[in-house]
Amino acid sequence: MSQISVRPFHAVRWALALLVFALPASAWAQINLGNQRAVGGIIVDASGAVRQPTVTERQEILSALRAHTQQIAPELKQNTKFRKVSLRALEAALTEAASNGSQLPDHVLYLAGLQRVQYILVYPEQNDIILAGPGEGWKFDQDGNAVGVTTGLPAVRLDDLLVALRTVEAARTEGISVSIDPTAEGRQQFEEFMQSQRTFNAAVLPVAARALGPQQVTLTGVPTESHFARVLFAADYRMKRLAMNLEKAPIAGMPGYLDMLKSKRQLPGTAMPRWWMACNYEPLARSGDRLAWEIRGQGVKALTEDEIVADDGSVQGTGQADPTAKQWADLLTKHYTALSSKDPTLAQLRNLMDLCVVAAVIQREDLVGLSGGTGFPLLASPDSSLAVGQLPTPKTVEPQCSFLKIGSNYVITASGGVLIESWEVAANSVVAPQLKSVHAEGTPQTSNAWWWN
Repeated sequence: MSQISVRPFHAVRWALALLVFALPASAWAQINLGNQRAVGGIIVDASGAVRQPTVTERQEILSALRAHTQQIAPELKQNTKFRKVSLRALEAALTEAASNGSQLPDHVLYLAGLQRVQYILVYPEQNDIILAGPGEGWKFDQDGNAVGVTTGLPAVRLDDLLVALRTVEAARTEGISVSIDPTAEGRQQFEEFMQSQRTFNAAVLPVAARALGPQQVTLTGVPTESHFARVLFAADYRMKRLAMNLEKAPIAGMPGYLDMLKSKRQLPGTAMPRWWMACNYEPLARSGDRLAWEIRGQGVKALTEDEIVADDGSVQGTGQADPTAKQWADLLTKHYTALSSKDPTLAQLRNLMDLCVVAAVIQREDLVGLSGGTGFPLLASPDSSLAVGQLPTPKTVEPQCSFLKIGSNYVITASGGVLIESWEVAANSVVAPQLKSVHAEGTPQTSNAWWWN
């Protein structure tokens, strides 16, 4: 995982470039996804370099979205706490669309406005598995995210569900993660440059950034060209921005890490804190017959550990955490739900973790076998003819620089990482008798509808 490094004396704070994702049309076998979809806010070029979009590019993305926005059915607009999506009927609808070569409508791409998967419900008589949770109609925000018209929460995406289902074994064996790290050579060059400085001012910042060089992006467990991977990347970046004071949190009570150091007039030690985001769930609830499951908890937490940089630029964990760094991580965890209501990127990360937990529960508990069905090969098979999409893979990010002065010292920071350990979540559950009534309420309709309230 990527790090947030902190160095005392004659050091400069650096950070990453703004991530704005412009997604080109994806290939879904014979199904055309249509217009571009933006993610959070970055451009990734063909070489994998990340940069900010121009004003013109941003306007073009929004104009394209608005020009092709489809009318939302009245029943989809309804705000409900219990929108249901049938995997069996969704599989059938996608199979028909693929055979006809028709374009997937927005209500399929955004899973009928489902905003979070809260329940997994199994129905052996219908050979079906239902995903259920809150949902409503959607609109497109300034970064092109499909968000709820009243809540502002992003809709769960079909392509993210496909990735979660298809990478469930990778999640078990190697884990799903992202990191954005300077190279060992870059760390050495930066250290040498800063040691040569006898004075410090803003003019030093771009030179320090060039010494550090481009940071490298590492993704594991998921297709690097997928929307899923882009959200992991964007969420990691957003955490860096918040920690480094490169942008203010959109809620009260969430200062940046550097704000906290400054208010305490305190320098960190010689180690550097590293933060990452991980799963944060209560034990899953399940009915005694295992036909109903509830995903509980806010989904995401922040963790931290100090690391030491060796002379060769490599890093090693210490097993210890700087008190101020831990305080910032705890604040991010405490305010994550509030932050997610204002920041679709962080809310989408929570959706990804939910989907990974869903996939792990289905696989671990053999819910397909329990349903008596044959599974969902178009949705879940890695060899499915329904393609997830091909987007340029983010590979490098240029650093930005600014600084914090405490006394005669300067501080450098970098941050990051996301780790999804969904199988650990799936292995921890308790019986909750009240889920029997939830299961009864979610019984599939007799029609071929793939979603309903």
